[in-house]
Amino acid sequence: MTVTVTPRRTLEHVAARAGVSKATVSKVLNGRSDVAAATRERVLAVVQEVGYHPTVAKRISSTRLIVDLAFDSLVNPYSTRVLEGVVEAAAELEVDVVIARPPDPRVVGPAAYGDAWARSLVANGRGGLIVVTSELTEAQVASFGRAGMPLVVIDPINLERKDVASVGATNWAGGVSATDHLLSLGHTRIAFAGGWPKSACNREREHGYRAALEIAGIDVDVTLIKNESFTYEAGLRMGRALLERDQPPTAIFAGCDTSALGVIEAARRLGVRVPQDLSVVGFDDTSLALWSAPQLTTVRQPLADMGRVALRTLLQFARGEAPDSHHIQLATTLVVRDSTAPPAQRR
Repeated sequence: MTVTVTPRRTLEHVAARAGVSKATVSKVLNGRSDVAAATRERVLAVVQEVGYHPTVAKRISSTRLIVDLAFDSLVNPYSTRVLEGVVEAAAELEVDVVIARPPDPRVVGPAAYGDAWARSLVANGRGGLIVVTSELTEAQVASFGRAGMPLVVIDPINLERKDVASVGATNWAGGVSATDHLLSLGHTRIAFAGGWPKSACNREREHGYRAALEIAGIDVDVTLIKNESFTYEAGLRMGRALLERDQPPTAIFAGCDTSALGVIEAARRLGVRVPQDLSVVGFDDTSLALWSAPQLTTVRQPLADMGRVALRTLLQFARGEAPDSHHIQLATTLVVRDSTAPPAQRR
């Protein structure tokens, strides 16, 4: 009798089929950049062909759960506050957190972009993933599901799926409160200097701004609405463009504190005083709001609490429990400081 033995779907098997070392296969699965493109494609083709999935033994046998917290950028106060909340919750719940960045599609290749991240997480024994203000593809979300990798997103840029758990703030209500505050001071020419146009939270803030104007009986002037990104440089550009108009606004609602500081700097360079000539409102209430000159009126979103809730929701998934809610929004509040005042003609 002839017995046919099916080769084991192991790392060694993939390496032998691809004609490379185990170390090279590991580098490919972990999204490392120090692998030739042709070699990477060959390894990934073998992985797909044999249906190899890295072992989850490390996740199961570990005495402490390890989760990845992925940021596009840590060089901003928003990310720092979210990180603070996640780390505090992790210490209480005895969870280890690894700070990471999403894989670069230019490195792993567009064909493998969907699966490479999930395989890397499983290979490294991760028990879940929290993604902050990043853009996820449908292929990536599907890969996380196939790998059994719990996923929670904070302020997602593009993902509005009912089956993907998300944590955010009441951005629409925050947009309304910021605009209502400026209206109550007597401003009628109020501009919006927002962030990424396709960002869900940015759209909600803009919609809140529009709703407040409409309720007040003020026609929305679309020429006073600009959207670029949540950065200082974008705030500087948008602020300058708005203030150099023949009829500039008397108030600007910026999509985040960082952009608001850019707007204030644009005003300074043009000789426009804040708040005497221009009122500025931000969003987030990060440390920048207190460091601003003048101190910034802003909408506070509970960033640290968002991080805590995201981790607790992720642990519910990891334990096989149904989360309290798939989409959680924490309340925003307006914090009035020194960057807003009645318009000059009103005074």
